[in-house]
Amino acid sequence: MDLNYSADELAFRDEVRSFLDKNLSSALSEKVRLGKRLSKADLEEWHATLNRRGWLAVNWPVEHGGTGWNAVYRHIFEEELCLAHAPRTIPFGLSMLAPVLLKFGSKAQQDHFLPRILDGTDWWCQGYSEPQAGSDLASLKTRAVRDGDQYVVNGQKTWTTLGQHADWIFCLVRTDPAAKAQEGISFLLIDMKTPGVTVRPITLIDGGQEVNEVFFEDVRVPVGNLVGEENKGWTYAKYLLTHERTNIAGVGFSTAALAHLKDICGKQTSGGKSLLANPYFAGRVAQIEIDLMAMATTNLRMIAKAAAGQAPGAESSMLKIKGTEIRQAINDLTRRAVGRYAMPFVSEALDSGANAQGVGPEYAAAASPSYFNNRKLSIFGGSNEIQRNIISKAILGL
Repeated sequence: MDLNYSADELAFRDEVRSFLDKNLSSALSEKVRLGKRLSKADLEEWHATLNRRGWLAVNWPVEHGGTGWNAVYRHIFEEELCLAHAPRTIPFGLSMLAPVLLKFGSKAQQDHFLPRILDGTDWWCQGYSEPQAGSDLASLKTRAVRDGDQYVVNGQKTWTTLGQHADWIFCLVRTDPAAKAQEGISFLLIDMKTPGVTVRPITLIDGGQEVNEVFFEDVRVPVGNLVGEENKGWTYAKYLLTHERTNIAGVGFSTAALAHLKDICGKQTSGGKSLLANPYFAGRVAQIEIDLMAMATTNLRMIAKAAAGQAPGAESSMLKIKGTEIRQAINDLTRRAVGRYAMPFVSEALDSGANAQGVGPEYAAAASPSYFNNRKLSIFGGSNEIQRNIISKAILGL
């Protein structure tokens, strides 16, 4: 298996780098590098920039406005975006809902919603988790009862990322309470402006409000907003999760974060010397770098398999586990590197232009919030415990 890029792939990488150099503003890139909070306007700006170039829907077919890239090209593109500190594109419409609509949605749904996702008319959020249905998603209780040509929805969703900005939410709802857990669920598209929908922000430990609770009280949804067949939503949900886990290793994010850590080490000194002159600290950084290089090689092997039409096996679970452990280790060392500046955490320091004097250098502002926020990496996209079970069944036969 040849893990080296071909001449065409290297040329594409150069094209991506040139595009980023010309189109990614230094101000926006710096906000991402320093871990500043991005506004809705920031995210919309980058969404529109990629859409103008035709590089927004990287996993869509060309006939629907996608790039038609294979797995290698998508990997190169995503890695270069990370290294350039570009904002992440919001995945809910682009990489989660759209594949479901393309596979299971009606032509009317595709014709209406896909162009609006591309041009930014509609922002989407995900309605999966509930207060008592997170890891055990099949126990969800939000109900949708058929009433003529409408469903009446009642229930609650939680941890709804960026729901405060969303125009629409795709939801898993229970349409047959008498059926077995997974068999009585449907996949429903709901306009967030519908009467009876209430969004309540959840304030996180860093003072931000990235996630929300969403309540549904007698919300009426047209039957035409049902994706696929009634009570088949679990099938569509599993299909969506395969796309949510795309690029799950996060090699590009870890590479960029490691470079930022090394930069901080040069600014934070111990005894007048860089932290990297401390053998213990340098050894921990080196171990992370070795693990990252090994993971990047494994990731390339999996991408090469995907490009050859082979389905990845337990490798994806291995990458999920190792990828999250590496990112969390980098977060931990970054927090240690900034030392006392990690202690007086001030939420306002994450807002560009905010007056947060006396709390340390700007490069240290995101150290603690990033550390705490990224504890979630071991849980979402399939918890690491579940991934270990998958590996043991696939390889050890347990």
